[in-house]
Amino acid sequence: MGQNREAPLRSDAQRNRARILEVALAELTRSADTPLSTIAKKAGVGQGTFYRHFPTREALVLEIYRHEMQQVADTAARLLCGREPDRALREWMDELARFAMTKAGLADAIRQATGAPGAQKPGHTPVTEAAERLLRAAEQAGTIRPGITADDLFLAIGGLWALDPRGDWQSRATLLLDLVMDALRVGAPGR
Repeated sequence: MGQNREAPLRSDAQRNRARILEVALAELTRSADTPLSTIAKKAGVGQGTFYRHFPTREALVLEIYRHEMQQVADTAARLLCGREPDRALREWMDELARFAMTKAGLADAIRQATGAPGAQKPGHTPVTEAAERLLRAAEQAGTIRPGITADDLFLAIGGLWALDPRGDWQSRATLLLDLVMDALRVGAPGR
């Protein structure tokens, strides 16, 4: 019988893992090249503990990416609970823009970690599912044109990733996302 790789971690191990991820997110957002030894030291764990949780830089970066994408995805459900579907969709796009701009260093770390031949590529399934949920809700409400997919939306808002996170990205992102939202509303049956 093989060992269960999904066995729950002891509470101290959970705290160590959470602390490593918290420090790594801050450090890798600041600089994609932050040494793992710096992250371990700032997290207050030894090298052995660090590498038991994250045997490679890639494993650490992909776990941070997965966690951050889940946070962005979870925002969709909260927004749908309290807003009209098209308003929820538009506010969620703002959240996505904020993530893209404030985590620019993390994006560099992700590109480095996944750029090597044979490297695991991160999926954005939770974010794609969240976008689909928002699009379908707005479509059913008749506030956007029918048939728009998450892939269509991500292609339309791809300009977000061309914005300079060190510049006035907020006003540019708002303009870009308002244009996308206006386009989504054209041909909506309820308008």
